[in-house]
Amino acid sequence: MDEQKNFENPELDPVGTEMGDEAAVLAAQDEDNALDKNVRLLSPARMVLRRFFRSKLSVVGLVMIVALILFSWLGPVVYHAWGETEEDRSGKTEYNSVKVTVIDDETGEEYYFWQTTETERQVNLKAPPSADHILGTDQTGMDVFTRLMYGGRISLSISFLAVFAITILGVIFGGLAGYFGGKVDEVIMRICDILMCLPGLPLMLIIGTLFDSWGIDSQYRIYLLMLFLTFISWTGTARLVRGQILFLREQEYMVAAEAMGFSTSRRIFKHLIPNVLPQLIVSMTLSLGSMILYEASLSYLNLGVKAPYAAWGTMINAASDPSILNGYFNIWGPPGFCIILAVLGFNFIGDGLRDALDPKARR
Repeated sequence: MDEQKNFENPELDPVGTEMGDEAAVLAAQDEDNALDKNVRLLSPARMVLRRFFRSKLSVVGLVMIVALILFSWLGPVVYHAWGETEEDRSGKTEYNSVKVTVIDDETGEEYYFWQTTETERQVNLKAPPSADHILGTDQTGMDVFTRLMYGGRISLSISFLAVFAITILGVIFGGLAGYFGGKVDEVIMRICDILMCLPGLPLMLIIGTLFDSWGIDSQYRIYLLMLFLTFISWTGTARLVRGQILFLREQEYMVAAEAMGFSTSRRIFKHLIPNVLPQLIVSMTLSLGSMILYEASLSYLNLGVKAPYAAWGTMINAASDPSILNGYFNIWGPPGFCIILAVLGFNFIGDGLRDALDPKARR
């Protein structure tokens, strides 16, 4: 009777116990399968984004760059009270008094009187911040806030174009050198050695002087200088790509691609270059900050964008005047602050991408 009761009791039933364990194992397997499915739903791109946005500094850097881009391109659409090269001629009217001497022909006596003339309305120079000018006016009477937005367009767009051009050249020549090796690698690397020996800044000073003598429009001068900078700066990216491809071309999937008869261009640009992209993206992001500083330095040295057109470096050039440096922070301070924000933002994004693209990262 007790034995029958034991079999009726599910807690003491040996068969029931085995069935319960089997059900628990199946439930655990179902849970593991569900977890595996959730993990598989996360693509590599989503995993990278998840790691990137988990970093607070990365998000701060992204917000900085987006804010600067919106400020530079959409700002003039919203705030269009003044143009980029428009002077504020609302200064006070000046009166000049000149002493005029008249001699009487009959008596020979001299008479004096003062002749007052009204001069043209003067430019409103170095005006303090006000409702009409949020950041005041500069030494030429132009609105600082408006020029800050237009200057951002020049500085950011030139930096992006230069970095993309450097990356494209570096990928092409570095890919060819790393994949083919031999004489191709030798020739490309020797070209890189020669270009890396060229002094960039002194050459740009010489080229800037030549542009002055040739009468090249100042609006396009900075683009030509950055083109020359691109020509001598792709060597670092080429060396990076070459080193990665020298390692990747010996991997099993590349041996399989060669055995399957894939063309050389397909093996390089479809199988090798995508595996180098994570390092390239990080390198590009970090190079953007350096390129902004380079453009600002050229403009500060009066080699880049010249007045009346605006660039952040050109606006900081006003600080070369001691009176403006000491008494008018509103003229040179805001462009310097924008340059700091841009460089910090790109560096934060680059650090975040470097951590997010690291396959060994677990957090």
